[in-house]
Amino acid sequence: MTEKQILNPADGIAWMEGDFIPLSEAKIGVGDWGLVRSDATYDVVSVWDGAFFRLEDHLDRFAASMKALRMSVPQSRDDMRQILIDCVRRSGLRTSYVAMVCLRGTPVRPTRLPSACENKFIAYARPWVWVFPEPVIQRGAHLIIPKSIRIPPESVDPTVKNYHWGDMTYGLFEAEDAGADNALLADADGYICEGPGFNVFAILNDTVVTPNRGALEGITRRTVLELCEALNLPSEIRPISIEEFKQADEAFACTTAGGIMPIRRLDDRIYGNDAPGPVTLKIKSLFWDWHARPDLRLEVTYDD
Repeated sequence: MTEKQILNPADGIAWMEGDFIPLSEAKIGVGDWGLVRSDATYDVVSVWDGAFFRLEDHLDRFAASMKALRMSVPQSRDDMRQILIDCVRRSGLRTSYVAMVCLRGTPVRPTRLPSACENKFIAYARPWVWVFPEPVIQRGAHLIIPKSIRIPPESVDPTVKNYHWGDMTYGLFEAEDAGADNALLADADGYICEGPGFNVFAILNDTVVTPNRGALEGITRRTVLELCEALNLPSEIRPISIEEFKQADEAFACTTAGGIMPIRRLDDRIYGNDAPGPVTLKIKSLFWDWHARPDLRLEVTYDD
C-alpha cells in the first residue's frame, strides 16, 4: 500500500511486513503466539513537539527484551529506527505514541516449541496517549492498593516489557469499583512494585525513592533519577513497603505516556494538602524542559 492510499494518516500509521498501512488495518493472525500466549515484547517511545525523546534508550531496552526472550528479527537497529521515524513522518503527528513490537509469531513446522516460530517486527505511530487523563495529572491522582498482587519476577521478568497484564487488569477493575483513578500494585510480601504502565516514586525525608522490585526499569524512571541528580536531590532504588510509601511527604508516578504524574491520595492516605507537592512539581517542570535537550531528542523531518 502506498502512502497516497492512506486517507487519514493522523489517525495512525503502522508498518507490517514491509508496508506502511493505516493503523486501523494493522492485524495479526489468530494463531500468532503473540496473541494466544501473550508471547511478545514491545517498547513505546514518545514524540513531543516533532521530536523523539530518548529514542536510542528505548531501542536499547527493546533489543535487551528481545534477547531475554530469545527473539530475533531480520530488521537491524538502523532499520527499526528508520521505520519508526517513517511512521511518524507519514502520520504527520507532532505529538505521538510510537510503539515497536516483536511477536513470537507462529511455528514454521508442526510443533509446540517456541524456537520453531518465526518472530515478527511491527511498528506504529498513533495520536498521543495519556496514561492518566490531563485533568488527573493537574490535580494529582487518587490510587488504591488492590488485592491483586504483582506477578512474581520468578514467573515473569518485569524488566522485560510484556503483555502479561492479568494482575494489572484486575487492579484496574478494583480501582474503578472504588472510584479511584488507578491502581498501584504490591507484591506478596507487601512491597510496592508498579502500576499499570507506570513506575512510582515516594519522597521520604527529602530523598526521592523508587522500588527495586516487581517493576519495569522505565526510561522515564531513569530520567527522573537523572533529574534528581541535576536538582541535587538525593535518590535511592530500594524496597519500599506499603506502609512506608503511605508515610511519604509526596508521591508521584512516571511513564513515557504522561511524564511526571503527581499522586495526591493512596487508599485513605492524603499527601500534603491533597494536591501535587512542591518537589514533584519541580521535577515535573524540569522533565518537560529536558525535552528540548539536543542530546535527548531526534527531530523528525516531516513531508511538506
